[in-house]
Amino acid sequence: MIGLLARLVDTVDRPLLHQALEWLFSFVRPHLRAVALLLGLSLCASILVLAQPWLTKMLIDDGLLAKDFPVLVQVALAMIAAGIFSTLLGGINRYLHTQLSGRILFALRDDLYGHLQRLSPGFYGRRRIGDLLSRLDGDVAEIQRFAVDSLFAAVSAVIGLIGAIALMLALSWQLSLIMTLLIPIEVLWLRWMRKKVERDARGLRERSADLSSFLVETLPSMKFIQAAGQQQREAQRLQGLGQGYMQQLLRLQVTEFFTHAVPGTLTSLSRACAFIIGGYWVVQGTWQLGALIAFSTYLGMAVGPVQSLLGLYVAMQRMTVSLGRVMELKREPAQVVEAAQPQAVPEGCGELRFDNVWFSHEQRAEAVLRGIDMRIPGGLKVAISGASGVGKSTLIDLLQRFYDPDQGRILLDGCDLKALALAELRRRIAVVSQDIILFRGSLAYNLAYAAPQADREAIEQVVRLARLDDLVASLPHGLDSQLGERGQQLSGGQKQRIAIARALLQDPLILVLDEATSAVDEATEREVIAAIDELFAGRTRILISHRASTLAQADIHVHLADGLLRPLAGEAVNP
Repeated sequence: MIGLLARLVDTVDRPLLHQALEWLFSFVRPHLRAVALLLGLSLCASILVLAQPWLTKMLIDDGLLAKDFPVLVQVALAMIAAGIFSTLLGGINRYLHTQLSGRILFALRDDLYGHLQRLSPGFYGRRRIGDLLSRLDGDVAEIQRFAVDSLFAAVSAVIGLIGAIALMLALSWQLSLIMTLLIPIEVLWLRWMRKKVERDARGLRERSADLSSFLVETLPSMKFIQAAGQQQREAQRLQGLGQGYMQQLLRLQVTEFFTHAVPGTLTSLSRACAFIIGGYWVVQGTWQLGALIAFSTYLGMAVGPVQSLLGLYVAMQRMTVSLGRVMELKREPAQVVEAAQPQAVPEGCGELRFDNVWFSHEQRAEAVLRGIDMRIPGGLKVAISGASGVGKSTLIDLLQRFYDPDQGRILLDGCDLKALALAELRRRIAVVSQDIILFRGSLAYNLAYAAPQADREAIEQVVRLARLDDLVASLPHGLDSQLGERGQQLSGGQKQRIAIARALLQDPLILVLDEATSAVDEATEREVIAAIDELFAGRTRILISHRASTLAQADIHVHLADGLLRPLAGEAVNP
């Protein structure tokens, strides 16, 4: 099946297409029993549909025209029974089909989302979030529609087409030849239109991604847009993007119209010819009226499957575009890979050692870190200073293994970070930064996000330590109060205190405060840091800040400049 589809789609890189189709059908294989059941139901439904015109023929020729009332009643009862059974079968088929479609859709989306979760922050820095949403939503849905809906429709169409042609041949093989003469013409037309459909479908997906990116970018920034008085400007941008999408949509609609219209017109002409020839036979008395009606009905039933198969060809081109966009994400390599047999994080005091660490960001010529050699004893409070952009946050990203060093290694309590279990490593290193992430949900849910097993008492304890009592008291339902998206109703200081409380609840081995207290006053900052020192006594604390008061009481002061981490005068921390 996969090889057949790969041959049907005329693409330049067939090995990649074969790989993509193999990935797609890996989600269909676990449901083969459900697929077989649906195919069986489709076969039964098609047989019932095909039986109706033949019963009509019997009703007219053997009942009405023959003036045989008992036969007329028997055939009518058979038609009623077939109709009722067909309706019940259709309902069951639709229910099972929807269930199977949903399972495959969400399995595809879950797999792609799981892959995106393994990619580094650098990937998200160079990709538009709206484009990613478009691929996760629109492209995955397009693939699922082809994998389930279109293929089942195609199977039903093939069964219906074969059945209709077989019964047409039984009624009149001469008239049936009219349909077969049109097949080569329709195939040639479809091959000529294929590239146009693929090109226009790709353009539509790109215009959709542009719209998604615009909305993702502007909606969270509406307060700034209003303050700058640029509502009209952004409305015009949206209007332009909408017009571009509409133009591309209309272009695709025209292309698809002509793709279907020519074969449809040819089929209509053949049906008219069949009526003329068959009608002449009936007038001459060489053919029965019921046979003509049944033949014309089967001819119409053959037109429907032909149109469905034509639609499948168009859907295949659209699916190929979406599959290519999704596989582009799937082929994006994860920069950080967990060891085959990861070790547990050692139960130490949080000693860190940088051994000739070099690192440069992708697409940047100069290295950010250039051969850092330093040992930071565990259990101490370390202050890291340095100008903006010198690599302080990059250093923290390396600690959490969002990136790996280009050269050298980082050790935690004597173990190379690359050898440790990734999820456990990140759980044991809590980072509180300026960019506070809050989710739609209760305050308690956000506080316990990194430690979902925490009980109510532990949550209330960190609320007191982070001085969140006033915020909790001001909310209508206390800890159970719902926060809006990104906590937009909260002040910057409140968000930072929530982040600090969340890190305290995580109970990490190493706590990093990356400008974490920049939005609170110095008195509150002293109280928060004092609480942290008390709670984390004996554990490593790393403070990064431009505020001198934040770094004043640190045990060790180091300075990052020119890609090197150096202790300030009088502090020997090198190995």
